[in-house]
Amino acid sequence: MAQAVEEWYKQMPIITRSYLTAAIVTTIGCSLDIISPYDLYLNPKLVVKQYQIWRVITNFLYFRKMGNPPCTAYVTENSGFGHDDNLIDLDFLFHMFFLARYCKLLEENSFRGRTADFFYMLLFGATVLTGTVLLGGMIPYVSASFAKIIFLSNSLTFMMVYVWSKQNPFIHMSFLGLFTFTAAYLPWVLLGFSVLVGASAWVDLLVSLAQGMIAGHAYYFLEDVYPRMTGRRPLRTPAIIRSLFADEPVVAVRPAAVRFAAPAMEEAPPR
Repeated sequence: MAQAVEEWYKQMPIITRSYLTAAIVTTIGCSLDIISPYDLYLNPKLVVKQYQIWRVITNFLYFRKMGNPPCTAYVTENSGFGHDDNLIDLDFLFHMFFLARYCKLLEENSFRGRTADFFYMLLFGATVLTGTVLLGGMIPYVSASFAKIIFLSNSLTFMMVYVWSKQNPFIHMSFLGLFTFTAAYLPWVLLGFSVLVGASAWVDLLVSLAQGMIAGHAYYFLEDVYPRMTGRRPLRTPAIIRSLFADEPVVAVRPAAVRFAAPAMEEAPPR
């Protein structure tokens, strides 16, 4: 069993394996009080005024249900997030499964041999999600709701699910063997299931559906739809990101049962 899990882990592409590992280590570390969630959540004031830039990244690594953070920029030892003390819950396993599955599907299929492009897609999604929270926090009447969004990990996962469903809309899927549907409806099915397992309907709708679909549709439109309409590709991966990843040529596997004829020999001209 352990060897099968190890093989499954080693066969993951680099971005999926790295993200899944960071998410599991961070989330379990917080559950064991090795890492404090106070040092991870998205707080624009601490990012701008205290230069805690890492929060822009670490808020995408925590996958547990959390309460609201304290309003002040400083955190006391006695104040708490009110998170669940259980190390692993159904919601955590749910998000880990879909992170591993759809991140892997995208990287191995749509972005096969294009690791830099896949990394750029995640960077674009994270930027859109963070910008949505920052802009929403400045809009009257809805700023209080956006202030509750302190971790964007679930939204980024939902964005990957949305992009995959748009690129594979006609694949037939089954939900727990109860009913079948096409991949185009997968984001809505996942939203309903998340509500059933205990997530708040409004918060999940705001975070997972609204933000994830906005970021996912923005990428899908700019990368797949807009280039077909205009012939221009605005999301071309920058050279500096391409330089971080080695080229991965796609190798076509030759079937073992197929024999290729030897190349034809040129006949010698008659003397």
